[in-house]
Amino acid sequence: MKMKSIHVMLMTALMAFSVVAAWPQATLSRVSGKVTDAGKPIAGAQIVFTNLDNGKVYKGKTDKNGTYIMVGLERTGFQIDVTSATGEKLYTVKERVTGEMNGEMGGEQQLDFDISKGNAKGPSKEQIEAIKQQNAKAESQNALIGQAMAALNAKNYEGAIPILQQLTQGDPNRWQFFQALGNAQYQTAKYEDSIQSLDKGIQVAQNVVAGNIKDPKNPDTDPVKAKAGLAQMLQNQGNAYLKLHKNPEAIAAFEKAANMDPNPGNAYFNICATQYNTGNMDGAEAACDKAIAADPNKAEAYFIKGSAMFGKGKMDANNKWSVPPGTTEALNKYLQLAPDGSHANDVKQMLESVGAKIETTYKAKKK
Repeated sequence: MKMKSIHVMLMTALMAFSVVAAWPQATLSRVSGKVTDAGKPIAGAQIVFTNLDNGKVYKGKTDKNGTYIMVGLERTGFQIDVTSATGEKLYTVKERVTGEMNGEMGGEQQLDFDISKGNAKGPSKEQIEAIKQQNAKAESQNALIGQAMAALNAKNYEGAIPILQQLTQGDPNRWQFFQALGNAQYQTAKYEDSIQSLDKGIQVAQNVVAGNIKDPKNPDTDPVKAKAGLAQMLQNQGNAYLKLHKNPEAIAAFEKAANMDPNPGNAYFNICATQYNTGNMDGAEAACDKAIAADPNKAEAYFIKGSAMFGKGKMDANNKWSVPPGTTEALNKYLQLAPDGSHANDVKQMLESVGAKIETTYKAKKK
């Protein structure tokens, strides 16, 4: 009896794009203290904290006991200026806000100022102008980020692209800008452009991971975050290559992603599905095994593995389809994990064709 051939068509299951990027913000602190003159509290004094990284200004005022409180300060260096209630400069100093009190990190810090021990020298005209320019640049970038986020949240990818291009041009050391641009271009079927944008983001992230880019004003220079972003961009680049039917390039990108990602299950599964779709059953089986090792509950990986092994079967002397050891186990594992899955009927047909037992209790177990 001739076996009825079973042809299973697979669509590569790809990791979904995260097109709404989230740009990190600095941790904020609360600072309090007293302003005194040789121990005598100064009431009504104006106190100004100026962020030395971006020029942002925070203002406060002392109460009758000379006490002040400042909230929402970034943990970085500040220039602190104290003036009297009449505007006379009393004290200037540079301090670092750490959010640390008594050697412990808790988001609170105490800074006391005795004007009898300080000076009233303020910033130079050049410093003031530099701060103004930094503020203007930061405000412009923040406005563009807000516009880009609004467009991405509304799934207006065409509208987001020119805004994201401005951001990448204005600050080419922000790999997250390139990542968001590449993802938006993918969503609008601009796959070549997506690959190029992601490639630029990958290069920046690689430099961050290697320690070649260090900038306290750039929140994307955290090597741990850059490494995670690098894996995501490689995955997304592989997806774009698949859309262009460039399977070898896609597999290479997925393999790089798997080597970078602490959770490589998705990358290995994409390799598994791509290899199957290109007819490389040995490559599909090997990649599926890695995907399963990373995520033992990924039903689709068992389906593709079982299908690849089934495809390597041969007709025996009794005109019966004989499959390699482990084939039926992989197929039954799919049914166990996804008894109502989209491939359940295909799996049952394959099992029936080789005379294997089909477990019928999985559905009850899932309820």
